[in-house]
This record gives sequence, C-alpha cells and structure tokens, in this order.
Amino acid sequence: MAKKTILNIMEAKNKKKLSMITAYDVTSAKIAERAEIDMILVGDSLGMTMQGNNDTNSVTLDEMIYHIKIVAKNAPNTFIVADMPFMSYEISVEQALENAGRIFRETGARSVKMEGGKNILPQIKALTNAGIPVMGHLGLTPQRAAMLGGFKAQARTAKGAKELLEEAFLLQEAGCFALVLEAVPYKVAEVITKRLSIPTISCGAGKYCDGQVLVFHDMLGLSDFTPRFVKVYANLAEQATQAIKTYIQEIEQVTFPEEKHSFTIADEEWEKFINTIDKE
Repeated sequence: MAKKTILNIMEAKNKKKLSMITAYDVTSAKIAERAEIDMILVGDSLGMTMQGNNDTNSVTLDEMIYHIKIVAKNAPNTFIVADMPFMSYEISVEQALENAGRIFRETGARSVKMEGGKNILPQIKALTNAGIPVMGHLGLTPQRAAMLGGFKAQARTAKGAKELLEEAFLLQEAGCFALVLEAVPYKVAEVITKRLSIPTISCGAGKYCDGQVLVFHDMLGLSDFTPRFVKVYANLAEQATQAIKTYIQEIEQVTFPEEKHSFTIADEEWEKFINTIDKE
C-alpha cells in the first residue's frame, strides 16, 4: 500500500469516493490499514468508545496525543487526521497553534480536525499558514452538543441550510483541505459538495458527499448505541460474547486446553524429574 498524502485526498474530488474510519489503538489502526482505508480519524469520540463517557468533551489533549501517536505508528501508510479536543483551540490563535504544534511534533499525524465555523476562522488561517493542514467539521458538532440541544441533525430549515453553506465557503477560504458534514440532510450536503472545490466527508450526510466516515466501533457492532446513519457491517460484540461464553464452558467442562495447546517435556527429562522428587 503506497503512502497516502494530503494531495491524494484533495485530488480525489470528483474522481473517487474517499473512505475514512476512526481508530484509537494498535488493533483498530492495523485493521484499517490492512483494509487500505484512505484516511483514519483519531477522533475525540474515544471519550465514548474507549472511555465509556456520555460525550466527547472530557477528552484531554494529552489523551488525544497518546492515542494519535499509537495509531500513526501502526498505520504508517494511511493519511491520519487528528481531532483537536474540546477547549484545545477555541480560546485563542496562540492556543490553537501551540496545541496543534504539539500534535504534529509528538504524534506523526499530518492533519488536524477542528469543529466549528466562522467562530474559529482565525485559528484555521493561522494553522494553515503555519503548514498544519486543517479538516473542517460542520453540521452536528459533538463538542457543542450542549448548545445544539443534544446529538441532533442540523440545517433542516432553509435558514439553517443557507447558513451552513455560507460557513462551508468560509472554511474553504480559510484554508481547510476537506470538510466533514455531520447529521445534515443529504440534499443540503449535495449542494455544498457540488459548490465547494474541497472534498466533503459525510458522517450521516448522505451519499452525495465526496467521502464517508464511520466510527470503528459503530460499524462493527461494538457500540451499545448505533446512530441512525450507521450501517453495521459486522456484529463483533455478539460474536465475541458468544466466544467468551464458549471459553467459559470449555474451562468448566475441562475440554480446554487440549494437549495441542500445552507444552511438553522430553520423556528422559520427565523421568529424571520424577526420579529426583521421588528420592526426596
């Protein structure tokens, strides 16, 4: 698998559909790279999938760096997008530069993702001017779910759709190389996709975007809750639960381990051992 770069992502517009999945650890990173995914998002969704929290806002920058470093190391040929967590970039341009710089220096990721529109334009411009590629994120922005009344679809009115389109243009002009649209009506996402020159990535925004992203745990049936827009491609939680139940049964019935799962000792060494302890 050839190493994917930002140019591969940007040049895919109108040529091929892009694939992106979240990953947070060695296992998910290696699986995603073996499948030859275009992009891995190390998302702050790890707050929910890995830590069991109700939202993403408790994830710290240090926690993100820890997970991003692991993923980048174990998926070296995949384009890595790293989420900037809640309150790691909103305060000031200087804060955004410092924290994005840490991600770049310490992890091996070569792009960051930031949630928000016109409120963070100075930060986006500063990062891109510093050579740090930024993926935008509009629509449902989980870090601001409290202000949105929860995890709800956005831009479902004419006014909301127009504002979303305007913000999408602002993010493109600020230097974003791609844009995630989350929980947006597919017709609205289609218009935005056709009018932008940068790729759009759908997270519950329909099939007309330039690419799709799903959470690793959601698509593989490992989550307790599955959003409406997720297709479950495998039910690994059910398979794993049944496997563990079988393991428990075989332990209790003494059918595991079999001899093939055990180590042996040469007959002559065994005899020496028995003779030695018998003499004691």
